[in-house]
Amino acid sequence: MAVISWNAGRWIPALAFMWVANGALAEQPLRVEQLQRCGNLLTLDVQTFCLEVSGLENSEFQVKLNGTSLPTESVSHDDGLVRVSIDSADTDSGPLWVEQRQQTSNPVWLTLKGSHVVAANDQEVAKNMDGITTYVNLVSLIIEESHEGANEAQRLADKYGAEVVGMIPPLNTYQLRLPASNLDERDALVLRLGNEVSVDAVVTEESGAEESIERETITTPPAAEDDPEWASNRFLDAVNFYQRRIGRAGDEIDTQPIRIGVIERNVDFDAPDFADYLGDCRADVQRTCVYGRDAAKPDGHGTTVAGVFAAAWNEGGNSGFLRGLDDVGPGFDVIVDRNSDAGITANIAASVNLVEDGVRVLNWSWGIHRVGAIDINGDEVDSLVRSGIAMSGYEELLEEFFLWLREEHPDVVVVNSAGNASSFSSRDEYRLPSSFVTDQLFVVGGHERSEQDVPVNDPGYAVKRNASNIDMRVDITAAACVRGSSLIADEQGEAHCGTSYATPLVGGLLAAMMSIEPTLSPAQLRMLLRRSAMTIGEEYDFEPTDADDLTAPILPSERANELNHPDIGLSARLDMFKALDLTVQSLNQER
Repeated sequence: MAVISWNAGRWIPALAFMWVANGALAEQPLRVEQLQRCGNLLTLDVQTFCLEVSGLENSEFQVKLNGTSLPTESVSHDDGLVRVSIDSADTDSGPLWVEQRQQTSNPVWLTLKGSHVVAANDQEVAKNMDGITTYVNLVSLIIEESHEGANEAQRLADKYGAEVVGMIPPLNTYQLRLPASNLDERDALVLRLGNEVSVDAVVTEESGAEESIERETITTPPAAEDDPEWASNRFLDAVNFYQRRIGRAGDEIDTQPIRIGVIERNVDFDAPDFADYLGDCRADVQRTCVYGRDAAKPDGHGTTVAGVFAAAWNEGGNSGFLRGLDDVGPGFDVIVDRNSDAGITANIAASVNLVEDGVRVLNWSWGIHRVGAIDINGDEVDSLVRSGIAMSGYEELLEEFFLWLREEHPDVVVVNSAGNASSFSSRDEYRLPSSFVTDQLFVVGGHERSEQDVPVNDPGYAVKRNASNIDMRVDITAAACVRGSSLIADEQGEAHCGTSYATPLVGGLLAAMMSIEPTLSPAQLRMLLRRSAMTIGEEYDFEPTDADDLTAPILPSERANELNHPDIGLSARLDMFKALDLTVQSLNQER
């Protein structure tokens, strides 16, 4: 058992000061704010992790992984950091938390799969010609498949005076620290590395991970104030159906636990929405569990996205879809992780780790536009933009990821936000990753409640969100506005709008569908989503303009081949209840 203690001060004033400090700290909740690989990042047999823990007193504490206390010799404390060493041969990835006296911290997910990249500090970034912050001396090399990645990366590092500092082994991708002090030196080395026969692509990272979120700044629609936006997707009907139909089925439907990966930085566990997820959440096998680093404020992007999956009900803030299934659910794991703050490359590293740890649904509420991309009005997109050089590298990295996913994990789905720039989602010269065409990538647009007094299944019940990216690559739309979390119980949280928050509605639904029928392929899941979808938009006598193609239009094959069905040609709006109903029907037909 890991028990750590320190000697008291040697003289009375110091001892008195310690008592005062400890008394102040005791009022702080125990929270793990950071967990990252440290030490030698390239070793896989024994891995070292550094934790930043707030509220930790200078007295005995325990670190638990998968419910078991780590041995004393594996835990140390130095200058405000807790370091733990894990033998990968004897341990599996899982939740880690800290216990001290009567307090228990939030559980964070500790992965032992080994993919990790490092972020640049303030002295290692500069502005490029497009005015975008970019890394000066950190790049990632995608090594050709014909070469052994680790050895080739080390050879190239030796050749160019660089150092291998990070890696994503399943993608044959390795991060190098270059001997460059400015962008001219970096670009010269990137050019030379790109000409190496063994190098498929060089990824240059721009800006930090904190900028890769998608949140609208425009105000919430008036309808969202009084009418729950999720009614347009039959959210409560879906929860009621799962509770009654699955619960009543007993042994007839053997639901399976599903693991969800949310690529976000952190979650505020001080918010009532997440306060009961501390410690050993999995002690109750049926409940939904959340694992993640603790955030300082409840209105962060990660807290709101995770809340759509798992926030507690009736606490005044968000209400998680999967949390609503707890009484009859199989036990969903919602893992919030972003690896490091190394931008898009870190997002991919985290995704690889999570997939290897058994995640079936990846939630990507992020995306980027190329400099010069225009919106549907012909104006230039001015948010979340990256240079052409960076976009080319990201495109290669994402291509490697989806190729690996198809070959090694064909049952995994990635749910991606369409974006909020009123632009086009399907054009790779405009936006990533939503432009990729693969069965395993679901792209979600955003809609809002209209002011029409019509039934929920009427196409006019909801209207497209003006800021939502559009076109035929978008698979389906969902409500874009949600209530965020609050630190005060029963206080209504502020509204947050964007396709970022529509995405977890679809991700949570897919996880619930998988729990009913785990063998569903990504293509089958998409078919069920589209067949069950309600519609949004107007009927046209002629083909609508690009600006009116909110999603790929409903096809006759998605309406039992009824060529004259009124839904044909309209855009798809998420129907969570009908999707679950069709999933159960599909399961019964197979039997």
